[in-house]
Amino acid sequence: MTTATARAAQLCLDALSCATTACRSPLYTVMSIANTLESSRQAWVIRGQSHSRRVDGWPSWFARNTGEKPLLYLHSAVSSAQLCALTAETTQRGILCNDIENHASPWPKGTQPSLPIWLATHPRCTPYDPASGEEAQAIVLAGLRTLYVEGQPGFYYLALHDHASAVPLSAQDREDALKGMYPIQGGPSWDVRLLGAGRALEEVVQAARLLEEDWKITAQLWSCPSYTRLAREAATTERWNRLHPTAPKRSCHLRDCLAGNAAPVIAVTGYPQAIVDQLAAYVDARFVALGAGSVQATAPSRYWIAVLALNALAEEGLIDARQVDLAINRYALK
Repeated sequence: MTTATARAAQLCLDALSCATTACRSPLYTVMSIANTLESSRQAWVIRGQSHSRRVDGWPSWFARNTGEKPLLYLHSAVSSAQLCALTAETTQRGILCNDIENHASPWPKGTQPSLPIWLATHPRCTPYDPASGEEAQAIVLAGLRTLYVEGQPGFYYLALHDHASAVPLSAQDREDALKGMYPIQGGPSWDVRLLGAGRALEEVVQAARLLEEDWKITAQLWSCPSYTRLAREAATTERWNRLHPTAPKRSCHLRDCLAGNAAPVIAVTGYPQAIVDQLAAYVDARFVALGAGSVQATAPSRYWIAVLALNALAEEGLIDARQVDLAINRYALK
């Protein structure tokens, strides 16, 4: 990375500083960002649909453009093989935004199950599943700063859906969202904690409403744009603590967020359950991971989330198990 690259990235950040994302979807927000960056002429904006920017034409195209600029690539990769080829062409640099979730597909979130696993295990990838336009904007801006101003290696990946969300973010929320999670609802006390990522967050919000209206159970809600980033930091922290037994113990963002309460934690993703399973070893409370295939082929519905939250409370002896059976019948889940 050169000084010119950092200067171009800063000009991109300046051009995007006045953008608004109120009630916009992640897809709409990133498309708006792409248009702004194209107009600024300070970034490479690659659109998968463009005939002049096809992947198989990249080697010769980049050969004519040797000076690095910030790279925003809009694509529709279905498989890990496609994504692997894409990252090879970009030398594992840039901000890669996948809109495949908005296309008709038999796969959860439009991708083959191998793709999210590939993202979670790729050491140079920082994957995100933003729930709102504000989250998506914060992630893209962070990617520009981290990769091109600070010059850190790797690439960012965003899964984009086209459903608007009106979740406002404070400055602290934006910072915490980049670390993997931030609170969106919760009073001074609650019975259960519900975590959601991407489009699945809406079902989590509706499950909290069902729990309160139908069962008088209060829920604290968290948006989790990156379960993988949470798990990686937790694993790194745990390893450091093992190697430094006499030093003060370090904590991680996941444990900091969930500290001080023993209420069960229900974590939901639209990807297969394995993505949320990454957190299990680092949650100091009853933990339930839910994803596509956990209880139904698609992402768990609000009714399943509510029932499994009740079941976690029953297993803790906090409510009567008969309430779980009542809920299953009430929501016609048998």
